[in-house]
Amino acid sequence: QVQLVESGGGLVQPGGSLRLSCAVSGITFTIYTTSWYRQAPGKERESVASISRFGGNTNYADSVKGRFTISRDNGKNTVYLQMNSLKPEDTAVYYCYVRRNSEIYWGQGTQVTVSS
Repeated sequence: QVQLVESGGGLVQPGGSLRLSCAVSGITFTIYTTSWYRQAPGKERESVASISRFGGNTNYADSVKGRFTISRDNGKNTVYLQMNSLKPEDTAVYYCYVRRNSEIYWGQGTQVTVSS
């Protein structure tokens, strides 16, 4: 049974930081690329960041470049999203996602709210 369990979301003031984690089980983690997506109320789900199987390549949405950092620890089967300088427009449910060709799995999501 494949499980992706996100944690680390919460309420933070503008300018603050959060670190999201996604613990993955039930698959051979190193053969999957991993990503973070987010979905704000009334908007479509969008890609935030992705990282290759061994961390050599990362990609970011323009809206988060320079503020967010994706990383992974293959020994712990975990992917992280360090979010700094958070803005109200970063408020969304954040989802972890793993993919190998057409095989895709999603986490259940964790809420991030940026508000004063």
